Amino acid sequence: MRSLKIYLCDLTYDTITLSTDAFPLNVGYIASYAKKQFQNKLEITIFKYIDKLESALESNPPDIIGFSNYAWNRQIGKEMSKIFLQKNPNGLVIWGGPNFPADIPSQQTFFKNFPEIDIYVPIEGEIGFSNIVERVLEKNSVDGLRDGVLNTPIPGCITRLSNGELKFGFTEKRIKQLDEIESPYLSGILDEFFDGRLVPMIQTNRGCPFSCTFCTDGSDNVRMVNQFTSKRVDDELKYIANKVPKNTHSLHISDLNFGMYAKDMEVCNSINRIQQKYDYPKFVKVTSGKNKQERISEAIQKLGGSTYMSLSVQSLNDQILSNIKRDNISSEKLISLGPSLKQQGLDTMCDVILGLPGETYQTHIQTVRDVMRANIDWVNIWTLMLLDGSELGTPKEREKWDLNVKYRIIPRDFTKLKNGKIVLEIEPVAIGSNTLSFDEYLELRLLSLLIKISASTPCYQSLFKFLNFYHIETFDLVYSMLKNINTAPKNLQKFFNQFLERSRDELWDTEAELLEHFQNQDEYEKLLSGESGQNLAFYFHALAISEHMPEYSDFSLNIAKNLVSKKTNENIDDEFDAMSKYCIGSCHNIFGQDRMNTNPEFIYNFDILAWMNTGVESSLSSFKLNNEHKITFKLTDEQYKIVQDKLDIFGHDKIGRSQTINRIAHHQIWRKPEVK
Repeated sequence: MRSLKIYLCDLTYDTITLSTDAFPLNVGYIASYAKKQFQNKLEITIFKYIDKLESALESNPPDIIGFSNYAWNRQIGKEMSKIFLQKNPNGLVIWGGPNFPADIPSQQTFFKNFPEIDIYVPIEGEIGFSNIVERVLEKNSVDGLRDGVLNTPIPGCITRLSNGELKFGFTEKRIKQLDEIESPYLSGILDEFFDGRLVPMIQTNRGCPFSCTFCTDGSDNVRMVNQFTSKRVDDELKYIANKVPKNTHSLHISDLNFGMYAKDMEVCNSINRIQQKYDYPKFVKVTSGKNKQERISEAIQKLGGSTYMSLSVQSLNDQILSNIKRDNISSEKLISLGPSLKQQGLDTMCDVILGLPGETYQTHIQTVRDVMRANIDWVNIWTLMLLDGSELGTPKEREKWDLNVKYRIIPRDFTKLKNGKIVLEIEPVAIGSNTLSFDEYLELRLLSLLIKISASTPCYQSLFKFLNFYHIETFDLVYSMLKNINTAPKNLQKFFNQFLERSRDELWDTEAELLEHFQNQDEYEKLLSGESGQNLAFYFHALAISEHMPEYSDFSLNIAKNLVSKKTNENIDDEFDAMSKYCIGSCHNIFGQDRMNTNPEFIYNFDILAWMNTGVESSLSSFKLNNEHKITFKLTDEQYKIVQDKLDIFGHDKIGRSQTINRIAHHQIWRKPEVK
């Protein structure tokens, strides 16, 4: 028998900009595990880009094709499976990944909706996929491949037999000693993906001890956490650092709870050594653990300013946390952590989900207030996605919580194939319930945008510090802006109204209606132009900081001054003016091609830098200077290069900027003050 030809695909869209930028590590593991078992009996090719797969299927279709199945590439997997079967009707189509229903009735419906799939490998894929390959090789011929394989169940898989019957060959067997999987980096399998577009990704452990109902990793099947050895991770990091192109500055770590385990400290030490030797990575993208914050902060601190402390609370309301089976950090502990994290010099990020079961307007407001009270740098407020594979995504749970479900395009995930078919990915989202109205949902969406622009922008730290002296919280400022949108400059009001309008228009009653709508070429052009199909929070955030910062700053500062005037009768004009200049200078011309040559300068009568660096509440008036000085706000050469390299990958337009902002450390974006 000749070598079995296999294509393994972890596809990303790149129609207008690269959508998912991580290396195809997942299918790399499956390829490595299978190659170790079957050696030269297999010829495996890995695909990340849709156009390359299209060309390969046209000229040289394989015997077996496998697709990773996530929320962001399900429909493209379906269409490419169709194309494969047209080219090789005798071939096998195998899918695997977390975007698969958790309950058996929904799994049966899934197979009806995706008739192209022969076999699904749930949970971790290496063992199940290798069982399929072993079954094929036992036949000693690719002739009659389908009939020879699809006649009996395969362990670790869900098999659609030749007669259409589904057979569930479930097994709880997982690989406990993860080094049994040969490294796809060290073997060279992933070398072609060091292409200057994709970001290397590593995994140090698998599994999650938590049971969150909104997450695909909340299943009991992956409760045990298994680990790669420290040596394996260190060897991969060294390999990556030696191979990575000059324009690649980031590293992804795919662990679900990074920093929560003792071994994570060793990983941080390895990364730190790599950084010192290779000046890479500049930014490490991680998902921090849900508890043991002290250990996590110690680990993150090892990485300096190249990553952030992630506090994914989702909600701080005890009843809502109970509803979603969430073990969480308390609001009191979160708030107490804030000062210590700042003292350690850590950037912080927090995830909150809008629309969780039992959510009300007031419970969400209180969660956001508590998060901001902890002085978190970057607050992400997400609309609740009802993911296949999660408990909350099942029909039973949707009905239990009376969720108002709509459908929208997953940002940037669309393309037009060579056969003319327009493909796009769709996600079901909860935009209300019997405890949260749609109008409340929309208002809270606007609040999330204001928070993203204001609280997540370092250039406004001077404003927050100024307000703090008068016991005015950052949340009070942003909430007051929300309730006084009608006082914003007209151009800014138009900007906010566009955000609300698009937040309404992106939602559809059914998946079928949405798919049909964008088959029209005129509507597809709106996707290409960015008029439709964007992550609205990211898109409008990028739009604000690149095109609307002068009027946005005016709006913020006017609201702030009104709040302060209610707290004091003192004349604060001079101090407020100095602080305002600091805000305006820091956020000036962040993305312009001429940004290195447009450095704003201001004359100061206060030592505002010393005031900013003091860790206690103090009035700016006490930092009065005897002799005024000039401050220039500049971007460093390193800042310019890091931003420019990302723009070159994702594009210099509004869409590319929205991608860039979320893929570099935030302190690397904003101008730095320099005293002359």
